[in-house]
Amino acid sequence: MMNKAHNGGWVIVISFVVAIMLTTMPLPDWVINWRPSWVAMVLIYWCMALPDRVGIGVGWTLGLLLDVQQGTVLGQNALGLAVIAYITIISYQRFRVFPLAQQAVLVCIYLLLFQFFNMWIRGVMGIPSQHWSIWLPAVTSMFIWPWLFIVLRDVRRKYHVF
Repeated sequence: MMNKAHNGGWVIVISFVVAIMLTTMPLPDWVINWRPSWVAMVLIYWCMALPDRVGIGVGWTLGLLLDVQQGTVLGQNALGLAVIAYITIISYQRFRVFPLAQQAVLVCIYLLLFQFFNMWIRGVMGIPSQHWSIWLPAVTSMFIWPWLFIVLRDVRRKYHVF
């Protein structure tokens, strides 16, 4: 049995670090509710592109990092990102062949599911849910997805990440 060497693991790590940095970047008050779900989008991309390297464990770990960074209940983001990773991995072959517009709609649906998990956990903890603005990151992420996909695909090809 041949051992297949993996290239570019550092590219994957750097992309997640940049996504976390974009998540923590301060924004004006009027834009804060529209902040895209950068970490979830990058996770979706890598789960779709390299499902054998980036999976549920990576999603869970990133979620725990987000929980610590945001000061939320430990496991809140972890559960949502692990579910997103799982759904992306089981459907990655279909996801890849969709045009970018359909992928963007699917990303929006995945992120709505992520927000639902966050809202559900807040409800279980007795924290009152926010108003309708909790769904806005999924919408902005849908519009950013085509550009993010193209940038990450070009980086993956340039650095021969496989």
